[in-house]
Amino acid sequence: MAIHTCEALRACRPPLFTSIKLAPNCIRNYKFRVQSCLKNPNCSRKLVLEVKEKLEKENYSLPVGKNGRDDEDMILWYLKDRRFCVEEAVAKLTKAIRWRQEFGVSDLSEDAVKSMAETGKAYVHDFLDVNDRPVLIVVASKHLPAVHDQHEDHKLCVFLIEKALSKLPAGKEQILGIFDLRGFGTKNTDLSSLTFLFNVFYYYYPKRLGEVLFVDAPFVFKPIWQLVKPLLKSYASLVKFCSMETVRKEYFTEATIPVNFRD
Repeated sequence: MAIHTCEALRACRPPLFTSIKLAPNCIRNYKFRVQSCLKNPNCSRKLVLEVKEKLEKENYSLPVGKNGRDDEDMILWYLKDRRFCVEEAVAKLTKAIRWRQEFGVSDLSEDAVKSMAETGKAYVHDFLDVNDRPVLIVVASKHLPAVHDQHEDHKLCVFLIEKALSKLPAGKEQILGIFDLRGFGTKNTDLSSLTFLFNVFYYYYPKRLGEVLFVDAPFVFKPIWQLVKPLLKSYASLVKFCSMETVRKEYFTEATIPVNFRD
């Protein structure tokens, strides 16, 4: 019986010394397996069916349908995220599907987040960027954690992620996040909400966030970034500090620049 990717990796590790680096031949075999699954539909299809069967057997109570335990597109996405390791994909999928169910993602709507959306603190831009990515914009100066209900904030966050993903053109997989930090002050500081946003992407929308722009960050934001950066895991590497001029020139055309980013 074929050994799964993650089982093969474990087999290459010397017992007790898990911190020792994998042997070069093990790494090559591992990379070859991932590349084979990406290129060969039969290989990836077999693993999708294996994950689907395990989810049905071990987590039958999970919902089915779109974004459910039998959603093969979702299963394939998580397999790619977990480098085609069946066990890891099953574990991450189980957590994600349960979270969607408990959070009530499918129940979110324009009406459900209307009051928070009307603050203007975050929205999905009407146009794609120059790389054909949907754009999620956060206006930090309008975020008031002492005033706004945190759970309602989180609902708006998830709703906008879903909305941005629904605007993905055919063949595109990632979105662009822009934090407009002009006018940001201590009253707008909210480490928990920022961490929530990145955790949601990391655990439940893996590899959907292509890049994050922190625009015109004031001096007061720098120490906050140093506190939150270690909490963002690999997503911290996606963050780019830049100016409004850079956003205008490198990410949009004259016709597609967000209104509040124009001169």
